[in-house]
Amino acid sequence: MNNKAENISYFVAFCVEQYKNAKHLKGEETLSLFDQYGVLEYLADNYEILHTQSYQWILEEIDELINNRQKLKA
Repeated sequence: MNNKAENISYFVAFCVEQYKNAKHLKGEETLSLFDQYGVLEYLADNYEILHTQSYQWILEEIDELINNRQKLKA
């Protein structure tokens, strides 16, 4: 794995853990939610921008992404 791919992997794992802890979810619940709404792909695809932000800002971004995608599915 190259350095950038490794950094993205660490960043995505960090985001999963932060979100899980902030929302008091289990790991499986968080991954299921992220999978359902494409959060993992979003985090990886937007790594360059997102990794420079605070974890609080990232959590708000994830919530906004999920809420917007829930509305689209409704």
